[in-house]
Amino acid sequence: MTIEPDTTTLGLKTATAFVTSAHAATLAALPFDDRQDFDDATRGFVATIPDAALVHATGRSIWSMAPYAFQSPAEAPPTVNPSLWRQARLNLNHGLFEVMPGVYQVRGLDIANMTLIEGVTGVVVVDTLTSVEGAQAALKLYRAHRGERPVSAIIYTHTHTDHWGGSPGVVAKEEATSRRLPIIAPDLFMHHLVLENVTAGNAMLRRSMYQFGRLLPPGPQGQVDCGLGKTMAVGSVGLIPPNDLIRTTGDTRVIDGIEFQFQMAPNSEAPAEMHFYVPKYKLLCLAENATHNFHNLLPFRGSQVRDASAWSGYLNEALTMWGADAEALVGQHHWPVWDNTRVVAYIKAQRDLYKYVHDQTVRLMNKGCDAAELAEALELPASIAKNWHTRGYYGTVKHNAKAIYQHYLGWYDANPANLDPLPRQDTGRKMIAYMGGIDAVVAHAKIDFEKGEFRWVAQVMSHAVFADATHAGARALLADTFEQLGYLSESSTWRNAYLFGALELRQGMPKLPMRSAISPETVPALSDLQVFDTFATRLDGPKAGDRHLRLNWRFTDGDRLYLVELENAVLRADSAAIPLPATPEIKTTRVAINAIVCGHQTFDGAIAAGAITGDGIDVLQAIVGLLEPIARMFEIVEPRRSSAV
Repeated sequence: MTIEPDTTTLGLKTATAFVTSAHAATLAALPFDDRQDFDDATRGFVATIPDAALVHATGRSIWSMAPYAFQSPAEAPPTVNPSLWRQARLNLNHGLFEVMPGVYQVRGLDIANMTLIEGVTGVVVVDTLTSVEGAQAALKLYRAHRGERPVSAIIYTHTHTDHWGGSPGVVAKEEATSRRLPIIAPDLFMHHLVLENVTAGNAMLRRSMYQFGRLLPPGPQGQVDCGLGKTMAVGSVGLIPPNDLIRTTGDTRVIDGIEFQFQMAPNSEAPAEMHFYVPKYKLLCLAENATHNFHNLLPFRGSQVRDASAWSGYLNEALTMWGADAEALVGQHHWPVWDNTRVVAYIKAQRDLYKYVHDQTVRLMNKGCDAAELAEALELPASIAKNWHTRGYYGTVKHNAKAIYQHYLGWYDANPANLDPLPRQDTGRKMIAYMGGIDAVVAHAKIDFEKGEFRWVAQVMSHAVFADATHAGARALLADTFEQLGYLSESSTWRNAYLFGALELRQGMPKLPMRSAISPETVPALSDLQVFDTFATRLDGPKAGDRHLRLNWRFTDGDRLYLVELENAVLRADSAAIPLPATPEIKTTRVAINAIVCGHQTFDGAIAAGAITGDGIDVLQAIVGLLEPIARMFEIVEPRRSSAV
């Protein structure tokens, strides 16, 4: 079967007969005549803004549904899995929706939802979207139809940016302070917010391009969705820190005359997450733990592995606490579920989805299966798989099972052959040489490609590209193979990863301007010692060698003193009561260092501007000279061009 280039979509190619045959089987196997989700996703629609278009003050587009107009036909194109197409079309809905009188949601102006719960005098805002501009637009839309109600409180359900980044767009920080506005979040919110966004931030930022399909053009052969919503919003990100933490399941708050009952759900979808119930409205919010798809236990961008057993347990606990009464279930993604019978059935299916995959992974793990073997063997029972909301548009059974394996056993499968394997590039060269050389391997792989054996071809061609990244035939065949695997994928994240890999093989790694992976909103929340850790993780250990340097470091805004020491190729900072004798000292402020951490200033620039002073400048510059710059981009589907490891 020959694949002809489609010149209308940047050279992307059409689906093979193998792919279209697989899609036909999907259409036959799943209940596409079930329209309940389409009814629910549009129920209570009040109004919207044209194309949900949001524009930054500079004229840059922050968010728009206009590029997804190609998804209006009900029939999926041959290059998109029909099940994913269905989810993508459901995620097209946008605007203000009435959940019930007194409870509203703004959906489709961001990947996440803003939920608005009316009190006696104002409105409680639950999650504030990703961007300030998005939050401003959402609240404006709500007020246009419900009146100029003041914000009574803000609730953050968990630590991910799309649930707090727009907070200054809901209310100005100064107003929040002067009004002593309740800003409510789960315990350890700031702690985990910092950890999730700092330590591995640069690697996560790069990997997230694959997860969300950043730079892929929307279209039938490009990005169509990300499962939880259309895509990630851009725009201005801010943070109003919480001033009221929920610490225990059963905690309650009366906010603007309305009682809220809370349930802690740590180490589920986020390390700090919570659910709540509003008796007045018989409204249950399960944050991001019961969305209309199987969620991720380990996102492709990277994170700490999430606890599937605990996740299921929290859903069961929520059923026990409120299942007899809840008449509406809202999440902070997707559309609600109404009526007690349906709410209970929905939560049970979600609960058992996570527990089934957890328990069966553990069962197979304890029989000796490795991660790949158990992922291949696992299938959901029909009673769970029949539900559209348990399908793997964001997480999948396969990669979630591998995450559970990693959670318990780590990367090593106990086979000594895998204890110390060669790096990818060395493995590729030896493997291809054993197979008769790269030309012979590419020729053989083309035969398997024609048979639709794309998973195998991807494995072999990846070895070929790592053996010789300049081999045009290997790169082209791997790109074509990734593309077909993307077209096959029901999971949006798998599709995005495959198609983004194909894009980079064809066009090379994108060239993007340098920027810090740590947002300016997060940096002020770092402790002083966490700031020093951001520098310590950039130290080039081999280059530092056996150098021994000491520095008294004084923050003058608060008069805090630290001993900064380079020894044994480790950079360490310790709080000090008094300066270390006969040791040079620098004086600076956290504001100045925050600007350096964010990438808005350099050490040399701060020294020149007088923001860093003292007799320890030479020692500081010697240490700074050993810090590696953070490269925003690095190769993923081909060997690193930089020799640094």
